[in-house]
Amino acid sequence: MNIVLTGSSGFLGRIVHEKLKAKHKVLSLGRTNECSIQVKDIANISNLPAPLDEINSVIHIAGLAHVNPKDDESKMAFDKVNFEGTKSLCFWIETWTQKPDAFIFISSVSVYGLEVGSGITENDELLGKSPYALSKIKAEQFLLKWGEKLGIRILILRLPLIVGANPPGNLGKMINAIRRGTYFSIGGGKARKSMVLAEDVANLLATCPNISGVYNLTDGFHPSFAELESVIAKQLGKSSSLNIPILLARLLGKVGDILPIFPVNTNIIKKITQDLTFFDLKARQNLNWNPSSVIENWRI
Repeated sequence: MNIVLTGSSGFLGRIVHEKLKAKHKVLSLGRTNECSIQVKDIANISNLPAPLDEINSVIHIAGLAHVNPKDDESKMAFDKVNFEGTKSLCFWIETWTQKPDAFIFISSVSVYGLEVGSGITENDELLGKSPYALSKIKAEQFLLKWGEKLGIRILILRLPLIVGANPPGNLGKMINAIRRGTYFSIGGGKARKSMVLAEDVANLLATCPNISGVYNLTDGFHPSFAELESVIAKQLGKSSSLNIPILLARLLGKVGDILPIFPVNTNIIKKITQDLTFFDLKARQNLNWNPSSVIENWRI
């Protein structure tokens, strides 16, 4: 198959690209000169020349994440990249003589806007209010209407924390803190979070599922912080992290509410001490989704 892949130079995109290349011909779009087409601004690609080969599927991974917006400009960046970038990609596709059969969009469970909950499904309301969540919601809604108009199957995959080697964001910070010996477990690390191996997502995408719909993906085990901490410490050859009682952690969070430079605040403490898990039965039934355990298979 011939596939257009965006975001091929990113964390997930690189892994997906390697899997796709083994079975398919890939036209990659990304920020580095290793990509087939180097794109600095995903929101401005509608004037690119059409691909020479007929494209069977488009996999859209490119997006802005793992950024803490501190002003209006940085908040607007999410909308520009994740929403306007998606629209620009679609407008480019409209210039092609032969349209693809399928369009796969990598979204996020952040669209649900929940910080606490268990077994959240695709039928739950989209309550996300953060700039990132809103940009993904808008992109999803646009794609569903656009796909229906052009007769293109739209597959939306909502991912939780993506786990792999040298991960970005909070997971990468957690690894570095454990490596330095500055990480503290809170309340025994009992809170469970949904996550998924990047390798499993790549394996699914390499099958190029020609199906429409919205699906959550998880590893199905929803590891606890304690399990994550143990896996990381073992691979780094470090001892177990010190534990802070929840009551003390909450007091420290209140300090952070007053002093912005403090590493934690009430909201962060709340997130890391309460469960947030998602249900992926729909993907297992319709996409043949059969993921691996993050705890048993992750190599940092």
